[in-house]
Amino acid sequence: MGKIVGSVILLLTISFLTEAQSFYSARRERSLILSGGLGTSTYYGDLANSNAYVKANPNVNAALQYFLSNRIGARVELNWFTLAGDDKDANGGGRVERNLSFQSSNFELSAVGMINLFTHGDRFYRRPGINIYGFAGIGLLYFNPKATDQLGNSVSLQPLKTEGVSYSLVAPVVPVGLGIRFKVSPLFNLSIEAGFRKTFTDYLDDVSTTYPGSASFNGDAQAIYFSDRRVDPGVNGTVGGIRGNPDNLDSYMLLNAKVEYYLPWAFGGEDRKKYSKKRRSQKKKRR
Repeated sequence: MGKIVGSVILLLTISFLTEAQSFYSARRERSLILSGGLGTSTYYGDLANSNAYVKANPNVNAALQYFLSNRIGARVELNWFTLAGDDKDANGGGRVERNLSFQSSNFELSAVGMINLFTHGDRFYRRPGINIYGFAGIGLLYFNPKATDQLGNSVSLQPLKTEGVSYSLVAPVVPVGLGIRFKVSPLFNLSIEAGFRKTFTDYLDDVSTTYPGSASFNGDAQAIYFSDRRVDPGVNGTVGGIRGNPDNLDSYMLLNAKVEYYLPWAFGGEDRKKYSKKRRSQKKKRR
């Protein structure tokens, strides 16, 4: 977490040093925002602990946001993040006996609508110093669960069909969340955002239903090993034992700190004229 905070401070410092535009040029209306950030990602599924509310897995994101009005906006965002879970970290019960684990590098592309608590006023640079916003939308997730074999090699689990079924590595997600935005200069914001993702797959971790039994793998030693890693050798290879819970789909949360920059382009000629027009002099002309 300390490295993430330090990186955000560095981004802000660079932003201030490169802000070489005059305030007059910044007065043009800017409705398009470029953002980038760092944060953490937390996985919730069959291999997660019930008390694992926030994990320190890395997350990097970039986005473009457009204000449709002075309160409502739309955003397209790309996230890269990692997820992981391990039965060895379990608090107890049968999970230690099950002895499964995974790690995954993931990409998420999402489109969300956003609504701000406070309006932005008649100029973008007159926006509130602090604003709270919520968002919801749709997205696509690419994931690829892997585990480590006896030699320390990372192996993709999906091709092995460890539960005797095929599943896609692309799944739809529904992102919802809240954020708080701080104005740090006319052109820059700092935002802190937490977003929960409901997925439509139960295989983020390659765990969902029951053990298919070693006979179903036609002698594939690697598939047999990753399918059934129970500590008790007396139960290995048995069919139908509970391996996961298919009733609860997997999910995850992204917690980010972002730097937002108002780009010097705006859509719509009327808005451009409105905000770039010089103010009329208040002095009366002498006759």
